Amino acid sequence: MNKVLLFNPRSADSKPRIPNSILSIAASIDSSYDYVIVDGNMENNPEEKILSYLASGGFGYFGCTVMPGPQLRQAIPISEKVRGNFPEIKIIWGGYFPSNHPKVVLNSGYVDVIINGPGDMAFPALLNAMDSGQPYDQINNLIFPDKGEIVKTGKDELYDLDKLPPLPYEKLNGFYPIHKYLGKTYLGTKTIAYHSSFGCPFTCSFCAVVPIYNARWKGKSAKGIYDDIRFLKEKHQGNAIEFHDNNFFVSEKRTAEFASLIKNDNMVWWGEGRIDTINKYKDETLALMRESGCKMIFFGAETGNDAILKKMDKGGTQTAEQIRTFVKRMASFDIIPEYSFVLGTPGDSPEQVMSQIDDDIRFIKEIKEINPKTEIIIYLYSPVPTEGSEMYKQVLASGFRFPEKLSDWLNPAWENFDLRKNPLTPWLTAEMVDKIKNFETVLNGYYPTISDVKLSPFQRRAIRSISSIRYKNNWTSYPYEIKILQKFWLKYRQPEIQGF
Repeated sequence: MNKVLLFNPRSADSKPRIPNSILSIAASIDSSYDYVIVDGNMENNPEEKILSYLASGGFGYFGCTVMPGPQLRQAIPISEKVRGNFPEIKIIWGGYFPSNHPKVVLNSGYVDVIINGPGDMAFPALLNAMDSGQPYDQINNLIFPDKGEIVKTGKDELYDLDKLPPLPYEKLNGFYPIHKYLGKTYLGTKTIAYHSSFGCPFTCSFCAVVPIYNARWKGKSAKGIYDDIRFLKEKHQGNAIEFHDNNFFVSEKRTAEFASLIKNDNMVWWGEGRIDTINKYKDETLALMRESGCKMIFFGAETGNDAILKKMDKGGTQTAEQIRTFVKRMASFDIIPEYSFVLGTPGDSPEQVMSQIDDDIRFIKEIKEINPKTEIIIYLYSPVPTEGSEMYKQVLASGFRFPEKLSDWLNPAWENFDLRKNPLTPWLTAEMVDKIKNFETVLNGYYPTISDVKLSPFQRRAIRSISSIRYKNNWTSYPYEIKILQKFWLKYRQPEIQGF
């Protein structure tokens, strides 16, 4: 039976984290196929290692998980090289990028099939069909070309995560020592990356998750999560957790149960959630979360404009006033809110777009006044192909288009687009982009991120002092002195790109 090579391309910060998506696929074929794992974050030259594996013979499949942005730098040229050197090997991509951009991926000529969403059932079924020469148009969660057309099969119901096979941590340990994945972060000296759920029950119009999961969410049980974390703590000395779920906090009951289980294990943890969801949590639950080690939560605040929040389809309940009151509530429980804002959304005129940018800058400063510990993450709006949403219709009407060739995504400008740092959108002028980025520089100077463990107290005081006049007087143009310190002295880190 053909062997499988599973590849996790290098991430934005090149930081090794347990590759949960690849491990889920490995678990799904663990009893049926021999496989090897290559992690781009752990290799100086992953291409050389991949080609060496494949040249050894016996491989029939190359599976690659692909997030937008930097992972494309390795996924595209390596997949192309695999097709050129080993044309008989089937190339299968999964992840947000191919699911959201299937046409450009399949038209490349070197990706055969896309796993559209979870691959726990689809991937082994696809391999079995390919091995036996059977059609796979009845297998759910696939996208593939057929006679010049792109076929998208039906979607599975989200799986019961507690019934899926356990992640093969020990097999991963045979390829890369797990202790090397547990790195030092703001949260702890050996931080575990963990994914406990699929999807999100909301339909935010700028989110890449929406077209894949269609407002569905399914979470592993609190006991199942705890058992995995305990294993990684006892076997590999993990002492902190990053939950990389799209929305960890959907269920208050699950959150409270997990917090109760973990509270005596001396673990610090972080996750992503929604303001309007967690604002409904009881005070007792929030207190229990903090007691259990929840130190910081990432929230999509997005904007202080209620009309734009509605256009973004933030569930219909998130408002600017709720954003204000919630950040104050978090302070009373000593949980640091990490608020992300999306600036530069489309408008009816350049004046309207600039006015909204100014309003959001004022709103961000207001949030920092209410709770100075709030971490602020600023993104420039980057469209996501969420067909049918009012915001995406406005994007298309502006003339914006995605690249038509997969190789064009290797252009640095499109990589920055995927990192929401360079939007390439017609309605944003250079002046607008400069205004946002210069404000971000001054904000990060006056309020250095707490997650940068390398900054000394003296460095924090120094850069804050240098930035204070600018911040207090709204003088954000040409903040070169702050940029010089951030780049050459402090080497300021960007949590929106680098994580913790």
